[in-house]
Amino acid sequence: MEINAKKQRSSFTGKIGFVLAAAGSAVGLGNIWRFPYLAAKYGGGIFLITYIILSVTFGFALMIAEISIGRKTGLSSVGAYKKLNKRFSFIGYLGAIIPVLILPYYSVIGGWVTKYLFAYCSGDAVNAANSNYFSNFIKNPSEPLLWFAVFLGITAIVVLLGVEKGIEKVSKIMMPVLIFISIGIAIYTMFIPGALDGLLYYITPDFSKFSIMTVVAAMGQLFYSMSLAMGIMITYGSYMKKDVSIESSAHQIEIFDTGIAFLAGLMIIPAVFIFSPDKLGNQAGAGLMFETLPSIFQRMPGGTIVGAVFFLLVLFAALTSSISLMETIVSIFQDKFKWNRKFSCLIVILVCIALGLPSSLGHGPWASIKLLGKNFLDFFDFVSNGVLMPIVALFTCIFVGFIIKPKAIEEEVELSGKFKLKRLFNIMIKYVAPICLVLVLLSSVLDAFGIVKI
Repeated sequence: MEINAKKQRSSFTGKIGFVLAAAGSAVGLGNIWRFPYLAAKYGGGIFLITYIILSVTFGFALMIAEISIGRKTGLSSVGAYKKLNKRFSFIGYLGAIIPVLILPYYSVIGGWVTKYLFAYCSGDAVNAANSNYFSNFIKNPSEPLLWFAVFLGITAIVVLLGVEKGIEKVSKIMMPVLIFISIGIAIYTMFIPGALDGLLYYITPDFSKFSIMTVVAAMGQLFYSMSLAMGIMITYGSYMKKDVSIESSAHQIEIFDTGIAFLAGLMIIPAVFIFSPDKLGNQAGAGLMFETLPSIFQRMPGGTIVGAVFFLLVLFAALTSSISLMETIVSIFQDKFKWNRKFSCLIVILVCIALGLPSSLGHGPWASIKLLGKNFLDFFDFVSNGVLMPIVALFTCIFVGFIIKPKAIEEEVELSGKFKLKRLFNIMIKYVAPICLVLVLLSSVLDAFGIVKI
């Protein structure tokens, strides 16, 4: 097998392909199993308003910077920072660690989603609704590994097909289906008796719950919900054609991300309000997804069908994100070592298996092993999302704001049209975003050690 490969860099066919792929990366498990929880906890409508404001300011500036760095250099994160300034190539290496840490445990969770979809489609929905079904499943040493392998295999197949024939084509199918399903479930939920009260709970601003932690929680959610500071937007930017507008693409990605997050709240919060009101604002993540919601589906009219469609939606959301994570690592290997796509994918799969094993077994045979008081999966999540991502984003702001200067980004954006929000970008990237990122980093560390709970 030929390992080294020298050929023209892959690219998306146009704006639609780029936006759907990037939006698919942004729309992941965080939108569905964490956003509704945070909205319920931090005052419903006031959290939504805060999130939207941060999305079009803080998130916009970081996304513009990363996409522009990728397109300007035509390289993934490691090579991109080095090409712009060799002294700051360490930012690219730090950023490269993040998807390497996230993809394995994300694929473990993706395996859990695949298992639940199979359960609902094979007539096992009643058992899946039992309170001990999930805990018994993840404690099993072998079955979660099987579903982890299935999910990872699907991800690898798409990445092996390449940017245009794999990622872009799959995104053009999955994203419209994902949006259609989200709207369908949200509408269905609204017709359940009592749903209107749940809707009002979700969208009505509760100012008594607003605090600095509302802003910090919204920033933290936005940060990894939009796939920032993990090399993805730089990699996808490097596949972007010069005549595609970076600014309008960023706005469309924001709309997709925020829209799906809002729909997730419409799907989940009214249902939880009706059937398990004690869980509102008190449960997120795996507990909400794999314990509370299956129990709610079982009590809903047509719950088995709704549950199957819901887990199909979650699977698509998980896959679009895992594909972008794997593509980012593969792209880094291709740029750094000049390996071909097949060999790069093989190495990524092996690394994923090695790091995914402890994340899976950490809920079973290795449950007694703790790192900073956390199981393997939670530890990898904390290091990547809570520590490395804010640090990389902070360094990126300093790099863009004071080393290569915002003008370098502005020039790239203006290759495909006028940069309408140039002044906002300047202020955000140099002054506001760094302060926000320090707050996110501090809150993550304090939360991890139980000093402040988010």
